[in-house]
Amino acid sequence: MSHQPRQFAASAPAPDVAVVLQDMQTSRTGLDGAEAVRRLADMRTRAGKRTHVSDKVTFLLDTVRNPLTLLLLCVLAVSTVMGDVVSSSMIMAMIVIGAIMRYVQEVRSSRAVEALRRLVRSTATVIRQGAEERIPAEDLVPGDIVRLSAGDLVPADVHLIDSDDLHVDQHILTGEAMPIEKSASATPVSEPLDDPRLCFRGSTIQAGYATAVVTRVGGDTFFGSIARSVAAPRSPTAFDVGIRSFTLLMVRIIVILVPFVFLANGLLRGDWMEALLFATAVAVGITPEMLPMIITVNLSKGAIAMARRKVIVKHLDSIQNLGAMDVLCTDKTGTLTQGRIVLMHHVRPDGSESEDVLLLGYLNSSFESGLRNIMDEAVLEHAHLEDEVRRQQWQKLDEQPFDFVRRRLSVLVKQPGKPPVIICKGALEEVLACCTNVPDGALAVADELSAKGFRIVAVARRELPDGCTSISEQDESNLTLEGFLAFFDPPKESSTEALRQIAAANIDVKILTGDRLAVTQYISNIVGLNVRGQLTGAEIDVMSDAELSAAVESTTIFAKLTPMHKERVIDRLRSNGHVVGFMGDGINDAPALRKADVGISVDEAVDIAKESSDLVLLEHNLAVLHDGVLEGRRIFGNIVKYLRMAASSNVGNMLSVTGASLLLPFLPMLPVQIMLNNLLYDLSQTTLPSDSVEESWLLRPRHWSLSDIRRAIIVFGPLSSLFDYATFAILLWPLHALNNPSLFHTGWFVESLCSQLLIVFLLRSHLPPWRAARPGRALIIASLLVLATAVILPYSALAGDLGLVPLPFEFWGWLVVILVSYMLCSLPARRFLQETHTEV
Repeated sequence: MSHQPRQFAASAPAPDVAVVLQDMQTSRTGLDGAEAVRRLADMRTRAGKRTHVSDKVTFLLDTVRNPLTLLLLCVLAVSTVMGDVVSSSMIMAMIVIGAIMRYVQEVRSSRAVEALRRLVRSTATVIRQGAEERIPAEDLVPGDIVRLSAGDLVPADVHLIDSDDLHVDQHILTGEAMPIEKSASATPVSEPLDDPRLCFRGSTIQAGYATAVVTRVGGDTFFGSIARSVAAPRSPTAFDVGIRSFTLLMVRIIVILVPFVFLANGLLRGDWMEALLFATAVAVGITPEMLPMIITVNLSKGAIAMARRKVIVKHLDSIQNLGAMDVLCTDKTGTLTQGRIVLMHHVRPDGSESEDVLLLGYLNSSFESGLRNIMDEAVLEHAHLEDEVRRQQWQKLDEQPFDFVRRRLSVLVKQPGKPPVIICKGALEEVLACCTNVPDGALAVADELSAKGFRIVAVARRELPDGCTSISEQDESNLTLEGFLAFFDPPKESSTEALRQIAAANIDVKILTGDRLAVTQYISNIVGLNVRGQLTGAEIDVMSDAELSAAVESTTIFAKLTPMHKERVIDRLRSNGHVVGFMGDGINDAPALRKADVGISVDEAVDIAKESSDLVLLEHNLAVLHDGVLEGRRIFGNIVKYLRMAASSNVGNMLSVTGASLLLPFLPMLPVQIMLNNLLYDLSQTTLPSDSVEESWLLRPRHWSLSDIRRAIIVFGPLSSLFDYATFAILLWPLHALNNPSLFHTGWFVESLCSQLLIVFLLRSHLPPWRAARPGRALIIASLLVLATAVILPYSALAGDLGLVPLPFEFWGWLVVILVSYMLCSLPARRFLQETHTEV
């Protein structure tokens, strides 16, 4: 029998018990064994076999789909055919490292899904053919009747049939810190998560008992929809898109330039193998083959710095995304707040703080014999009152337990020589219904506390006649309202300062929570968040994507959200061009953590949140977020330096190579010299991660954009090529290198490397060299070593193997003139770049 559970729409309340039982084709005595087996088999057939990690073919296709990988594979093939072992080995190593990093990402994704499943591996008490039995929760089917009691993990999405004093903790699904009262006889509401007749897989029974019918199991549950979201491939982050865009830019240059070089040299000289090798060398010369290493070293350096601050960096590229982040969305419960309920105020009906009200609440909670709820535990944290209770010799005589209908609890207590006193504590409306003495203004005080987001418990009392030793529900009358206990989930101590620093770094902070709007507004005021607008999940439901895209720009607080609401808000922010971070700690945050450019979880987060995040804060101090933002911007600055310098110098050199190969009767530089030139220059750039970054660069988010790189290529590529041609002229006429190709090769090899090193110090900052931050010591040393290598190689024993020859003395004088002229001409070019400089 094929059976599909009804999907309850958010716009209409779930049906009543009779309709649900009929829809599930079951009864209060449960399914019979044969029917349960049939439904389980049918369910598993439809679900199919789960796979968590891509198969090998898909993994291989995903690996080579990257444009840079495709380019490297093409160059690898040609290098292998031509017998260039060194180049082939380097390129193969880059491809293998990239594949390993992708595999690690896949494994982490599968771990996230497995962590989610581990949370719900439990057993369930099910009624079948009128008899109770204990079965694995994964064997439940729609239509099963289950028993729920305190301490149970709800094994499926269920509709209550009967209940008694049922309190459910579903904060990992909704973010609401307080347990929710549930009842089979309660009035339905339109939002499923708020419907008191429904319980959801993954939540926990805090108190009471219930019988319920299973409506959804496995992947069809609300919890299962989160698991599917976590298992789905993660959308590319801003970092991924930026790297891909840069790679495609270089590929386009190569696709245009390299075939032209190959055909031109083949047609002019007739040696097609030499032309192929030369064209391959040009491709390698343009390819930023050190980019993966430069990025990895930069990010690893940042990860080490973050680790010192007790922040685990799970995905290296998240550090750059953190620096680019211009919107931080954060959950409230357990992230900005402590994730625990605290008794914040104990006030009289006039609003003044009162130790007497606290004592009455303490007596009620401490003498309660039933299962204490989270608010009772918060009251009992005031342990200093225990000595006061003993000193005043309070004794318990009787108790009227809490139940869902009355929503209050009363104890009868007595001191020696005094009449007994009934102390009643419970929900505001229910306690007020028992009071005949309610001071003026009391309701206004309660309303004010509720508006600030406090959970209010009323406390009342009445003296009973001497000799009274027991109480009944009828004794809960003619009470005097003594005051209120106000409970709250307070913010973490570091939240206010952390949000202030983040806002000072030009990052817009927004709160995305499943909790109530009033609570979130009050927390926002406490932590000093500037609130511009607010939206609830119900309002988001009726918005189109275009409407929501506009609304998210002017909204600070998003309350009463489901996990899918959070994911949708982040998606709209990203579609508006923002780089978005999300900070959360619960199961309900997992989809949003994966959707964001950078996901951040905190110390006490559930496993699935940690697995789905990019950064994990191991301490309560959220201020490390600001440090991470600055570290990310610093790292991005050094990556951008390499992109600007490598792209402009490589393109400039290859423009020179292309033109010279058409004008000269010989190759302007041998393939091995192009490779060596490229290798030496790239080696000097390996020290960029330790270079200093301008303070002005750290003041605002830095986004990926190719405009600055294109400008650097357009301005400095031809400029460097112009001085290459000046070098050609000097080599051909004053130095008579037209009849000495080796002299030409050597002279240009040295000039090209020196000019590229000069570019490093001209483009490492958007400020002039004399105003820029001092270069890092490692960069200076590496550049000097490469410069010395360029000068020494023509005179070394390796010169013959590399096709180099000693240079005449006058060449060095001309070289100084060329480099000084290049530097002087670069200054107005730098001013042009500075005037048009925005972001990279």
